[in-house]
Amino acid sequence: MKKIFIAIVLFSGLIAKAQTVGYNDIGVLFANESKTGTARFNAMSGAFGSLGGDLSAISINPAGAAVFLKSQIAFSIDFDNIDTEANYYGANTYSSYDNVNFSQAGGVFVFRNNYGNNGGWGRVAFAFDYTKIKDFNNFWFVEGNSNYPTYIYDPNDENFLYLNSDGQYFENATSGENNKYNFTVAAEYNNKLYLGASFTTYNINFNQRVLLEEYNYADNNDYLDASLFQKLSTFGNGYSFNFGIIGKPSKNVRLGLAYQSPVWYNLGEDYLDYDEEIYVSNVDELYTYNSGVSRFYYNLRTPSKYTGSFAYIFDKYGLFSIDYVYRDYSNITLTNGPFNEENQNFNRDLRGTNEVRLGTEWRLDNFSLRGGYHFEQNPYKNAISSDNKDGYSFGIGYNFGAVKIDLSYQQDSQTGAYDYYPQYNEIDPVNLDFKISKFTASMVIGI
Repeated sequence: MKKIFIAIVLFSGLIAKAQTVGYNDIGVLFANESKTGTARFNAMSGAFGSLGGDLSAISINPAGAAVFLKSQIAFSIDFDNIDTEANYYGANTYSSYDNVNFSQAGGVFVFRNNYGNNGGWGRVAFAFDYTKIKDFNNFWFVEGNSNYPTYIYDPNDENFLYLNSDGQYFENATSGENNKYNFTVAAEYNNKLYLGASFTTYNINFNQRVLLEEYNYADNNDYLDASLFQKLSTFGNGYSFNFGIIGKPSKNVRLGLAYQSPVWYNLGEDYLDYDEEIYVSNVDELYTYNSGVSRFYYNLRTPSKYTGSFAYIFDKYGLFSIDYVYRDYSNITLTNGPFNEENQNFNRDLRGTNEVRLGTEWRLDNFSLRGGYHFEQNPYKNAISSDNKDGYSFGIGYNFGAVKIDLSYQQDSQTGAYDYYPQYNEIDPVNLDFKISKFTASMVIGI
């Protein structure tokens, strides 16, 4: 089964550079995870691979759970805004979408043994963390005129042609989320070495609705209005595992290394290929066509992820941290279906990507100031430089003792293209420019 689904390029932390539409774009979309977590984690752009001591850091390097000195729980809420500028043949439209999420919740439980007082194995930690790693909710639209009509035939008389264009209108609406549940165990040795492992499950739900409208007319000024509506719902579950290590070669230096396995997804989808209406004025008639909804099941394997980290600790005053992440998106694989062409496209069109995260934190008594920068390379080989995602972050925190309150702000920018007519080389895609803002508030409670 190969669905004909117009333009599934989306924003959700990753904008695909689509030439064709379908499973290849879904593979890239589901393989990417947003940098989402506690406000402290977000304020430092997620540069926590060698630091630990934060519940969201455990999802990068599970060894970070053993860095905790005491047990704690944390809860976070996100306030998101996506501004979209769409350009189609010189016509610009602007869309803005706001959303609120309960984005993170978890706890770490620390146990000590007597050996830790005299060297050897000391703390052991067990942790659980929930994170909404993808929020698919967004809406944007665009209108313009390519002067290239594609609905040109009168359904009642194909000798009557509508060869002139009054313009096109497109809209794209997405919803759903990818929820991640992380179960971790970690241990500390001699206060210099930290080891951890985790098992992670995923629950994914993604929905998209797209609408294309054309307004065309004939030489005698009779007109034809056409609309094509399509819908896709994808749902399923997945799992992965992580291993990590953090070392302290000196009092001030931290080094981290982590491996995340592929995520193995079992997915199903319901899709509506077309719900089409064509109105022609010469006979004042509306023609309707509907494919009905079909269901299909398949499997997706995302690429592995490797993270190397370095941090320098300025005693009790502050720290600087950097993470480097590598993923080879050409290793995405679809199975349990006729996916030879899609898997060849992954190998041909995608590449290994580089991601860099920088973060810093400075403490003034109970008050903390944080900042960060992040860059993520677009996985498509033919992507232009503006298709890469980069952004900055900052935040503050205050320690009340048993309770900590943290606030953060992140902003990302990225461009992309959306091809509503992949079968027509004569028609250009819609050009998109996204600005994504996220405000996060977290409460951390010692237990």
